[in-house]
Amino acid sequence: MASGKGSGGKMVALGIVGLLVLGLGGFGATNFGGTVRSVGAVGDQEVDINLYSRALQNELSALEQQTGQQITVAQAQQLGVTNQVLDGLLTRAALDGELARLGVSVGDDEVRRTLMTIPSFQGLDGKFDADTYKFAIDRLGQTTNEFEEALRTDTARALLQGALATGVVMPDAYAKVIVDWLGERRTISVASLTAADLDTEIPAPTEAQITARYEETPEAYTAPETRDVTYAWLSPTMLSDSAELDEDSLRQIYDDNIAAYMQPERRLVERLVYGSDADAQAAADRIAAGETTFEDEVTARGLVLADIDLGDVAASDIGAAADMVFGAQDLGVVGPVMSDLGPALFRVNAVLDASEITYEEARDDLAKEMAMDAARRDISDLVETLDDLLASGATLEELSDETAMELGQINWSTASEDGIASFATFVTAVQDAQVGDFPEIIELSDGGIFALRLNAITPAAVRPLDEVRDQVVADWTVAETAKQLKARADMIQTEVAAGTAIGALELPVEVFTDITRRDFIATMPQGFIDAVFAPGLAQGATTVVTGTDRVVIAKIDTVQPPETNTEMDEIAASYAEQAAQGAAQDVITAFANAMRLRDGVTVNQAAINAVHTQMP
Repeated sequence: MASGKGSGGKMVALGIVGLLVLGLGGFGATNFGGTVRSVGAVGDQEVDINLYSRALQNELSALEQQTGQQITVAQAQQLGVTNQVLDGLLTRAALDGELARLGVSVGDDEVRRTLMTIPSFQGLDGKFDADTYKFAIDRLGQTTNEFEEALRTDTARALLQGALATGVVMPDAYAKVIVDWLGERRTISVASLTAADLDTEIPAPTEAQITARYEETPEAYTAPETRDVTYAWLSPTMLSDSAELDEDSLRQIYDDNIAAYMQPERRLVERLVYGSDADAQAAADRIAAGETTFEDEVTARGLVLADIDLGDVAASDIGAAADMVFGAQDLGVVGPVMSDLGPALFRVNAVLDASEITYEEARDDLAKEMAMDAARRDISDLVETLDDLLASGATLEELSDETAMELGQINWSTASEDGIASFATFVTAVQDAQVGDFPEIIELSDGGIFALRLNAITPAAVRPLDEVRDQVVADWTVAETAKQLKARADMIQTEVAAGTAIGALELPVEVFTDITRRDFIATMPQGFIDAVFAPGLAQGATTVVTGTDRVVIAKIDTVQPPETNTEMDEIAASYAEQAAQGAAQDVITAFANAMRLRDGVTVNQAAINAVHTQMP
């Protein structure tokens, strides 16, 4: 069975990648023994319990990387992740069952060829390494025979997916519709209306208007939930001033990092290498005579400047060419001179002067860093003692009295961001805390530690009107200004639609030529592009777009089709390919669902629960 053109080849590759993600991604995963072997089956094709465990772990890891937060199994269940993972594995089992029914497999040569191409099994030379392979499979908790059989199955499944996906292509009309929509060009004339253009100033609101605004938008005047928290905190900064510094150690750190303090002169250099001295000299003569430029010579060699850029180099970096390159008094082309790669012209673009930071100049910074490192170590050594004190019943106040920890209090809310509240770990601990919880030592990202006690929670509540009166008045004024601006803009829009030239309105006017739906105009209100490309808004039509401090009246001067260029062709091809891949996946899913319906699906919830309980 072979894959055809279109999306089939990609599906084969995706199938192989699927195995590697579920297999190699599971290093260190828990292996489940005993009599429970599967979490479900399609017909007689079982879904191995260890495979489900690894797949779920991989999915949780991917989510954590995307969100930057740890995802628990309970959260994954709420998000539907566990069901998605199981459904994907049941789909694989359905395809494997059909392969078994058809008697389709792949030979040893194909398994070996695929094995050789897996980067995780390659040595430093980029070739397959048997020891690396065995070590990786051992960490996975499998034997090489088990992995190779899984690889054989996965490769065969990928071939089936490729066969199903072969020939799935999107018609040219599909891409044309998208490109026509994305690339349509419009020229827009825009008149801007601000509060200064209103006939009268906005009056102060009446008491009734203030009250109405306050009652209609209570969420704007609601104080957030606050948490009364007492904490004991010890940071490296609190201890660093008292740290004892060893002068010899400071000097040793300086000497060990001398390259960072003693920087030789460096130059920004490009190097153009030639095949012979004669060719290099001829190029240098042409440049000197003004017949060509250095850039012309680069282009003539079939190169671009990025190909010859050496960046900033020291004399020691360019060998025999150093004397000429670093001896040049002016910027520009030097040479020809022999380089490590042959005769070359060098161009010096900038000179970075040598810099020297003496020990005496660096000492204060070194001392601060050493003191902070010493403080972090001292704090780390204290953690066990502090844990013991808390376990014996010591309060945060007693902890502060008996140790170097400092006592503090905060009425924490989501708006708190100073001091200890700037640490994400502290915020999480405050949010998770319950009144009555026993304090525990928690580490901070800077090497500090803290323990906290939640004293009380004050629920979110609407602030009294007298407390927020100024804010209410300001909000009413903004809203009333926007209302009057919109009314005035609607009147002007009617005039423009009736034939009044937008330039005759005695308002600031801007013209945006040939903009498309992909453009962004920073000077216009949010939603401007969507508004001027709204369905049904043809050439000659007008629309009003409201911003935070102004309203604009926009007129569609011209509507033109997309430009014909390489960029639009690439966009069309990209959308067509994405759509074809999606359609191919739909075909595979439909086929697998038919196999699941035919063969029947069973789920071992007890085994699934066992996997979940082994995860955090």
